[in-house]
Amino acid sequence: MAGAPTRKRMARAEKSQRGSEESPLIKWTLILLAVLFCGIFLLLPLVNVFAQAFSKGVEHYWSALKHPESLAAIRLTLLVAVISVPLNVIFGLAAAWAIAKFEFPGKPLLLTLIDLPFSVSPIVAGLIFILLFGMQGYFGEWLIDRNIFIVFALPGIVLATVFITFPFVARELIPLMQAQGSDQEQAALTLGASGWQTFWYVTLPSVKWGLLYGVILCNSRAMGEFGAVSVVSGHIAGKTDTMPLRIEKLYNEYQGAAAFAVASLLALLALLTLFLKAYLEWKQQRNEGS
Repeated sequence: MAGAPTRKRMARAEKSQRGSEESPLIKWTLILLAVLFCGIFLLLPLVNVFAQAFSKGVEHYWSALKHPESLAAIRLTLLVAVISVPLNVIFGLAAAWAIAKFEFPGKPLLLTLIDLPFSVSPIVAGLIFILLFGMQGYFGEWLIDRNIFIVFALPGIVLATVFITFPFVARELIPLMQAQGSDQEQAALTLGASGWQTFWYVTLPSVKWGLLYGVILCNSRAMGEFGAVSVVSGHIAGKTDTMPLRIEKLYNEYQGAAAFAVASLLALLALLTLFLKAYLEWKQQRNEGS
């Protein structure tokens, strides 16, 4: 007798689940639309980049990549990423830990400021740095008197990149830390662990996959940023041109194959980032399943 209500509940659950399923026609239509959209707007442009890059042969391709100005752009892009990503990791960890673990005045304001780069145009962000650190800017005269150069130099490019990319790590960690709560940290502190030991051995291992995911997204945006960097760089060939700026310059000079050659390298970096992202998601799902 006791099993009858259970069987009825199971039957209702199965019926409800069947009622929520779409027909095979709708399911495969949606799948086909998604595949066609990805193929037309994502796959074909990517294939075209590599086709155009090798349109004049492998020798011309390598010649375009080995050009001194292209090599300088590649080095600068990697250098900016190496500097800006660790800075964003430090800020993201500190901001996420503070927001998720503590209550303090101005917490909503901090959350709003973290999201600010998502709502401000990169061009406007670059212009802000020009107005602050340029020759006619608020700090311009003071900096020039001390022979310090921010805009049209590496520091300005790093500042613009950090501003554009700093939400990625924080925004990946905040919901993760909020969902986990602070019970583990409190238990560690009760057992005599210091604040640093609690962070290093309890907090950080529990958010490592979210942190790595945020780092990958941050690095991808840092290498591909164009708008803000274009404003603060000055487009000095061989000095302040990053890879996106170098691509634009080559294309405007009617060197299409060379522009696509540099673009193909940037696309390869993006594909590597996508592969790492997919791997981390698979690793995380595997760990959660086990």
